[in-house]
Amino acid sequence: MDYLREKNISFKEKDVSVDPNAAKEMIQKSGQRGVPVIDIDGTIIVGFDKAAIDDILGF
Repeated sequence: MDYLREKNISFKEKDVSVDPNAAKEMIQKSGQRGVPVIDIDGTIIVGFDKAAIDDILGF
């Protein structure tokens, strides 16, 4: 989240530990229970992968 804030990228945070619907959505999208899961316009990144984020966002 800090990295996205540094880049002035808006995002919606979902806490899967308290929101069962968000947890279900995360598992459906990623096939995993690990966090973080980042969805950028339908491209799913599991874990914090700065290079993948930069590549998708064009940085």
